[in-house]
Parts: sequence; C-alpha cells; structure tokens
Amino acid sequence: MSTHPASPRTSQERYAAALMNTFGPPQLVLTHGKGAHVWDEDGTEYVDLLGGIAVNALGHGHPAVVEAVTRQLSTLGHVSNFFASEPQIRLAERLLDLIGPPDSEVEEVAPGSGRGRVFFTNSGAEANEAALKLTRRTGRTHVVAAEGSFHGRTMGALSLTAKAAYREPFEPLPGGVTFVPYGDSAALAAAVTGDTAAVVLEPIQGEAGVVVPPDGYLSDARRITREHGALLWLDEVQTGIGRTGEWFAAATDPGVEPDVVTLAKGLGGGIPIGACIGLGAAGSLLQPGHHGTTFGGNPVACAAALAVLDTIEADGLLEHVTDLGSELRSGLSADPRVTAVRGRGLLIGLDLTVDAPAVVTAARSHGFLINATGARTVRLAPPLVVGHDEAEAFRAAWSGILDDAAAA
Repeated sequence: MSTHPASPRTSQERYAAALMNTFGPPQLVLTHGKGAHVWDEDGTEYVDLLGGIAVNALGHGHPAVVEAVTRQLSTLGHVSNFFASEPQIRLAERLLDLIGPPDSEVEEVAPGSGRGRVFFTNSGAEANEAALKLTRRTGRTHVVAAEGSFHGRTMGALSLTAKAAYREPFEPLPGGVTFVPYGDSAALAAAVTGDTAAVVLEPIQGEAGVVVPPDGYLSDARRITREHGALLWLDEVQTGIGRTGEWFAAATDPGVEPDVVTLAKGLGGGIPIGACIGLGAAGSLLQPGHHGTTFGGNPVACAAALAVLDTIEADGLLEHVTDLGSELRSGLSADPRVTAVRGRGLLIGLDLTVDAPAVVTAARSHGFLINATGARTVRLAPPLVVGHDEAEAFRAAWSGILDDAAAA
C-alpha cells in the first residue's frame, strides 16, 4: 500500500506541491497563445497587455520566430563556447549596427578595440552580471546606481537593485554601490568620484512604475562619467528592442553614447537570450577566462532574436509602437481616477486613486492581463504587435475595470 499522499487535483495545487514558492501562487495556468491573445486551461481568452513582462515582443506563436527556431534547431541546436555559429556572429554584428558607433572620446585600453563587442547570456540578470564584472576590469570597484532601480536578482545584479524587500534577505551583498535619487543630476555628480568604475542607469525605470527621467538626465550622466573616467552603463533590458518606439530608449536623449548596454526581454521574442554590449574600449575589458556561460549565444536563441529584429524592421513596428502607445496613454488618462501617466511607446505606467492589485484582478475578469508595480500603479507592456482594436477594447473597458476594483 502506498504511503504517498493523494495526488493534488488541480494545476495550481500541483504547482504549489512541485515548484519552489518564489513568486507566490500563479494567477492563471495558460495553455496557448496567438498574437496578443492567450487562453487559460479553462478555455478563457485574455488580451495580453503584459507580454510576459515586456518579453513577447512579437506576441505568441509569431510565424517568423516559429520558422526561425524550427529551422535552426533542425540544423544546429547547440555548439558550446568552443565553437561559433553563424546566427551568433550575425546577431552580434546586427546589434552593434543598431546601437551605433562608440564614443570617440573614450580612451582605448586594449589593442584591437573597435566599435564594440557583444557577450551573449540567457537573461537580463546575467547580462548585468557580465557588465558588473566588466566594470571591475577598469581597476575600480565603486558603482553608482539609482534609487528605484531594478537590475535583476542574482547576487551581483541584486547589489545594484534598490528595492529593500529584494535585497535584505540576502545581505551582505557585493559592496561598493552608492544609490542616488533617479533623475537628479546634481546628486549623481556628487556621488561619482575618481574611484567610480561605472554609473548604471535604466533609461526608463520599469519596475519602479515606468519612471521617465527629466530631459537631459542621461546626457548629464554621460558628461559626469566622462569627467571622472567612469563607464556609463545603460540597462536597456526592459526598454530595448523597440519597446519605447526606438530600438533603444536612450536614443531619445541626443548625445548619449554609453560604454556598456545590457539587453534581454524582447530580444528573443520569448526565447531566453540576453546581451552585454561593450562599446569602444569597454568591449575589450573582458578577456579569455574572465567570464563564461554554457548557453549564451546558443544558435537557436540567436536565430529567434534575428527573426525578431527583422520583423520589427519589416513591419514598421517602431512607428506602430509610438502611435499606439500615444493612443493608449491618451485614452486611459481620460478617467479622473488616473492621476498620472508615464512612459514611452508601449511601456506605460498608470498611477491610480484605486488599489492597483484590485485593478489587476478586475482587468483579468474583463479579459485583460496587466500587472501592478506598486500599491497604486499598474504597468502595461503588451506585445509590440498588439492592434488598435485590442487597444480600443481595453480603453472601452477601462472605466468599468476601475469601477469593479473600487467596489472590491
């Protein structure tokens, strides 16, 4: 006779019994998706306005990604770091082309430094870990980060992440990090010294509630870091690859030429991939033996990323993101319970007079997936392919969603 307890009955119970409880109970068990729509195990359909937290750039089941992954996996699936593959090389070249030339004023620190070099990872946190190690190769250890920042939950990335609830259970973290108010150029100037290896900033803070800095802030950061010989490291993990209507969010601040850019989320369109891009001399700071990854640069993930970039370009999605984002922000802000709207493109934060988690629940009951980044703030980060009809449906349902949340 078996001594094991009876098998759990539902997917939620099976999840709770089999997976570590690092995120709390899942809201839904999803079975499939198409475009900007997903379905749960009960067959209920939702418009996905979160996109796997800005990951599913082309939505679900996009033919270009499916074809690229299928074709690549059927020919060459994994090669290790002892070998290279064509998709890996082509993607690195493509990203360097998109990001532009290096800062001509950065002094070369190693022979052979060119426009830049890419290190591929599996996630944004890993991209930031690589970037943090890269900064140590300057011979300095002090890093300046921003209050409200989120750079990941691995130990190095967590040391740059400001939120106390994420940090405190794992302290002491790697030291040498000074946090300054985000968007405050004077505070940044006061914190950066000749011992500072790098300043790391998100061009728009996503986890903090889609916080956009004042115009000129990133340019000030570039000037300040240059004055002290420090690297400027922009974390575009959430904002990059078209999310804001530009390939990179920092492009809206003219004259900002970072030394390091980290990417992930939308790059693979749902296939795990990240990138640490060192521009100019920063691209040569990591040398053989300094860092590694088993799966980074996997040809299947790189093929998926190339399909994402090709589709964004071919389908004019940057312009679509800009137009639709403007349309959504304007429509949603018309309800007086919206006290502030922030963001660019399809990265949108809404401050509310209504409890944000209750709004998330109410939105789900109306057939829309969004998330809360604070007690009174919700975030939208839909697939870049979300259509005008879906946006209009959400706008039409918005006041009813807020009504239901207020009554909950």
